[in-house]
Amino acid sequence: MHKADIEKVKKQIDRGSEKGSKTYQFNDNHDERKPAQWWFQHSPEGTVLFVVFYSMACRWSQCLGCNLPSQVSSRHIPFDSIMQQVDYIFALPEVMAKKGKIHKVIISNNGSILDEDTFSSTALIYFIALLNRNFKNLEVLTIETRPEYVDIEELEFIARSLAEGERKTQLEIAIGFEAFDDTIRNDVFMKGLTIDVFEKLVERVAKYDFQLKCYFMQKPVPEMTDKQAVDDICAGIDYLSKTADKHGVKINMHLNPTYVAIGTLLEPAFNEGRFIPPKLEDVARAIYSGKGKNISIFVGLSDEGLAVDGGSFLVPGCEGIVAILEQFNQTQDYELLSQCS
Repeated sequence: MHKADIEKVKKQIDRGSEKGSKTYQFNDNHDERKPAQWWFQHSPEGTVLFVVFYSMACRWSQCLGCNLPSQVSSRHIPFDSIMQQVDYIFALPEVMAKKGKIHKVIISNNGSILDEDTFSSTALIYFIALLNRNFKNLEVLTIETRPEYVDIEELEFIARSLAEGERKTQLEIAIGFEAFDDTIRNDVFMKGLTIDVFEKLVERVAKYDFQLKCYFMQKPVPEMTDKQAVDDICAGIDYLSKTADKHGVKINMHLNPTYVAIGTLLEPAFNEGRFIPPKLEDVARAIYSGKGKNISIFVGLSDEGLAVDGGSFLVPGCEGIVAILEQFNQTQDYELLSQCS
């Protein structure tokens, strides 16, 4: 990547951060040979490996409550460093001990993996090659991205590469939807995603039998009541289910209860009493509306250590509900949710 192009992307990141009133700093001192984060999850597909690669930050960087770019870099990270991050993951004893049990892998850079200006295409293909070589029972590879970086020809190539593994692996594209209400999503949260753009994406992925994951946030903006937050998720579930029916595409909603992210506009709103994180009881109430609908739902239950003091949805005494929601994530058993009231 040429120096002029790097500077152009950096200016985009800076403009987005300024527009979103972000006050956090980027993690420029991180060892660029190691991923930003990685962890295991458990879903109906089985064991999930989630990897956040350390790369140049999301160049959108405007979303109101998001401080995920603070975990990555404001500077360009070359392809060979990201390839070393790939090697690091496949050298971890914890990962290799589970290599026969990992059925799904989710990759992120807290931005867009498919944005070649912030994440190396060479490193992506290298990662897929090592997936094929090591994870013999892999069923799904999920790639996080903004829709504008989705290139069907590139996805076809990725899908062909995945098909060369011992077990044909399905490709899933994950995007941030955040809120169903257009005004909340774009005018307040500043997501920059229209329904028209989303539906065009659905048509494209459905044509190739790819799957779709949509990240939603419960109560993502200040001055939103708990009831409005529940209603918005219920409306999102209905919409995604109808979309899945219409296009014959498999859709997952990944629902994250909103925490007060350091260095975002949620922080002063929280300090002024204009924002309180959602209750997990309300999260359970919202996802119950998915019973009988044509989507799966996964509840994110970590604030990743990025919340201000007292600004997490994880509060003392919530351990029982967390355990129930974790069990729901693995089983999709809606009867469990009756225990959350």
